[in-house]
Amino acid sequence: MSTPIIEGAKVMSKGQITLPKDIREKLGVGPGDRLVLVWDDGQVVMMNAALFALKEVQAAMRGAAEEAGFESEDDLAGYISDMRAESRAR
Repeated sequence: MSTPIIEGAKVMSKGQITLPKDIREKLGVGPGDRLVLVWDDGQVVMMNAALFALKEVQAAMRGAAEEAGFESEDDLAGYISDMRAESRAR
């Protein structure tokens, strides 16, 4: 486990805070990027919104490839390549 970064932030009159540079870098966010804030048992967890969405999709799809009969990532990649080629041929 990595060493936690502990920083402070002041809430401004409009509810805005400035994220410290170290935190922004760890989140991989910059101007215009979106964040997801999750309230969980008295704590707020902040995540890069794009990564959060990707994890949600991965969690929702977990097991779907196996249920569809794909036995490996190569099987799935081959199927996707075939579907793309078929789509381009139309």
